[in-house]
Formats: sequence, C-alpha cells, structure tokens
Amino acid sequence: MGRSADSPSSAGDVTSAQVDKLRTPQVTTDVVEKGNAEMQSQPSLQAKGLAAIRILMGSVFLYAGLDKTLFASGPFDASGFLKFATMGATATSAQGAIVNPTHDFWVSLAANAGAMQVINFLVPFGELAIGIALLLGLFTRFSALMGVIMVALFYVASWDFSVNYLNSDAVYVIATAIVGIFGAGEVWGLDGVLDKTAFMSRHPALHFATGLLG
Repeated sequence: MGRSADSPSSAGDVTSAQVDKLRTPQVTTDVVEKGNAEMQSQPSLQAKGLAAIRILMGSVFLYAGLDKTLFASGPFDASGFLKFATMGATATSAQGAIVNPTHDFWVSLAANAGAMQVINFLVPFGELAIGIALLLGLFTRFSALMGVIMVALFYVASWDFSVNYLNSDAVYVIATAIVGIFGAGEVWGLDGVLDKTAFMSRHPALHFATGLLG
C-alpha cells in the first residue's frame, strides 16, 4: 500500500513540518497567556477614575495652600475667620444671627495667641503637604485622612447650610475620603512603587498609610 509524503516510516522518521505543527498549539497558548497577564497588569477603569479624583483633590489642596502662602499679600491669619465667619447660616436664619453651636469655641481659639500660632502654621502648610502627597500618590491613605480631618473642621466651623448640608466642604470630605478608603495612590502614584520595596515588606503595618490591603 502506498505511503503519503507526510506519513513517517518509523517513530524516528518525523519531518520538520510535522514538528512545527506539533509546536504551534503551545506557541499559541504562550501568546494568549502572555496577553492575559499583560491585561491583568493594566489598571482597571475604576482604578484610573480613583487616581483622577486623587489628582483633582491634590490640586485643590495644593492651590489652597499656595493661595495662603506664595500668592498671599501677607502672613496667613485665621483669627478673622474664627471670629466672624463661624456664626453659621441656615436657609431660615436671619443675617448676622449665630446659629453655629460651636461658635464660642472658635472665637475662644482666636483669642488664644498660642493656639493661633499653631493654627496659622498648620492650615496653609498642612494644605500644601496634603496636596503634594495626593498629587504624588505618596502615603495616600494617611494624607487623605489628614485632609478629611482638616476639611471636616472647616465644615463644622463655617456651619454654612444656607442652601443645604451638602456644601463644597462636604463634597471635598466625601471625595477625599473615597481616595483614602480605596488607596488611590496605587495607580499613577508612588505608593504603587513604595509598596513593592523590601522596606515595606519588613514593615507591613505601614501599608495602612499607602493604601495596599492584605
């Protein structure tokens, strides 16, 4: 009976074409696995969105700090705000009426020279530090926590609910909290690099400050 050109005459009689045919499925599998690995290494759309919010809030904090330092006509002084901008407002309150239950506390701080030195330093330079850290994605969760505390204090001090409770300070608190909760510095940020270092491996508790979970 005749034999086709592709049929081997024995176990050792295998042409190069047949070997290539046998290797092809393995090569294809390797390419697919490599492609899947590359896709998994790419940040998700949600992660990119969180990083964008982080950068936006970092810009807000940085500008606020620069406006009180580099762009200011003189040294920053929060005493005027604490005395006259903490009376609060609601939709039904009369102009000049004190509706903020914490008003007396802020006025007392304005009269305390030692407290004002601390406040006048912490507010502008705290905003600068938080802004830079968020923009760089460095120690994002800790920076976001400090930002939330700072803006929450602004929210309570101003007590401005003339329109509704969801004013600009509330929006900033929510946005900054989201950045911290989800550790948004892992994408387009230095936290993603820092978390892979040997130092962080030896000190896993520090991952709280960056945002890496697990």
